[in-house]
Amino acid sequence: MKVVGVGCGPGMLTAEAARVIAGASLVYGSARAIALARDAISPGCEVHEITDYRSLRSLPDDAVVLSTGDPMLAGLGYLPGEVVPGISSLQVAFARLKIPLAKAAVVSAHGKDHSRAVAEAGGEVLAGRVVFLIADPAFDVGAFAAALPPRIRLAVCENLGYPEERIAVGTAAEPPAPRDDLFVVVAGEFQDPGTGAARPAAALSFFRRS
Repeated sequence: MKVVGVGCGPGMLTAEAARVIAGASLVYGSARAIALARDAISPGCEVHEITDYRSLRSLPDDAVVLSTGDPMLAGLGYLPGEVVPGISSLQVAFARLKIPLAKAAVVSAHGKDHSRAVAEAGGEVLAGRVVFLIADPAFDVGAFAAALPPRIRLAVCENLGYPEERIAVGTAAEPPAPRDDLFVVVAGEFQDPGTGAARPAAALSFFRRS
């Protein structure tokens, strides 16, 4: 089995990932992962949308399993077999915000205890890290902001890599609000990516369209 990262948005499939997918005769993935990899899938390849994630460990040895973003960032990298890395939402968010990856602390709140994730993320921020929080649609950004010192900067990054990508930056005192279900949150002390200077409030919102 091979677990292949397809990137977090269109056009982010690496050459290695595309080569592995092109050589596959059996592919499994979510609807979004299949859509991102569609151009690399060979004609005649058997493609299955994943409906039961609990059964993935029992797939045939020649299966290629697609994972959105990078398989090792809250993805399917726990499955047996080779992992082919992909471009993650962490990489894209930190690149957009011009934050060095060495400062990152990853916290997952996706389908998990949100209160525990908020507490963990708050501890990382107070320790001087920049938290990359993997959210789900029910995650309350306002509650997270309320647990942080008012000066801490917050960014809500939506639909990273897609034409409708949106990044809104504010502070814990005036946090940005998500407008879409597909988002992550970045929190910590970082600069305005547009000017290199710190701004005290919800002062920056930008979109990327292609």
